[in-house]
Amino acid sequence: MSLSSEYSAAGYLFCREDAADVLCCGEDVSISRHPPSPSSYLPLYSPPSEEITIGELIDVESHLMPSQDYLNRLRDCPIDFTNRQKSTNWIFKVHAHYQFRPVTALLSVNYFDRFLSCSSLPPAGWPFQLLSVACLSLAAKMEERRIPNLLDLQIFDPGFVFESKSVQRMELWIMSQLNWRLRSVTPFDYLHYFFSKLPASSSDPKPGSATRLFRASQFILTTTRVLDFLRFAPSSIAAAAVLCSAGVASDVYPQSLPFFMTA
Repeated sequence: MSLSSEYSAAGYLFCREDAADVLCCGEDVSISRHPPSPSSYLPLYSPPSEEITIGELIDVESHLMPSQDYLNRLRDCPIDFTNRQKSTNWIFKVHAHYQFRPVTALLSVNYFDRFLSCSSLPPAGWPFQLLSVACLSLAAKMEERRIPNLLDLQIFDPGFVFESKSVQRMELWIMSQLNWRLRSVTPFDYLHYFFSKLPASSSDPKPGSATRLFRASQFILTTTRVLDFLRFAPSSIAAAAVLCSAGVASDVYPQSLPFFMTA
């Protein structure tokens, strides 16, 4: 997409917004801060469908990542980099508040990055905030059983609170830019398989124990905040997370990865 067409697309957002669509956040805006019942929480992650093989996931994962030049574009544009950092931090704060599944945070950032890799937003803060809200809303709809309404989702002192119709319009724009491909491949799709490849030990006879799953999950979520990890495919990040959670030394990783990738 050319630069001119990108900024024309950004105008799509401005042309349909008016002052009534953006409410300045103040004391008169009531937002619920109560998370859903713990009984509604889902497991850490779910394995991929039995009909989907690891090879098929690897074949499609590159098509569900940001464009190849996206990382360099962020490095060359400090404003976009800063806005991404702020947006990612906000997504993770709301994600933790509502105790969403780890994959929900991952999908939110995936949508955010894939959208920006093929579209541009003006440098003002509120378009990026609107994009963050819409990405988190879409990811929650994909993964969560209970979803806060769009006003309740906008917590932690956002600069603006957007009306539902504005967020929904942004959601449609995101989905159209992603070609309606919201079922992204994430590192969590590989964890069951990679953990099954770990040999059992006397200290931990279950390679996929809850402790290791938690460590791998934390590693995966941490990579989402670090820009350089945009270079790596979900399968590579998953393999590294499993090896780290199992206590495999980093200098063993290059030799261990082919073993993990072997069916």
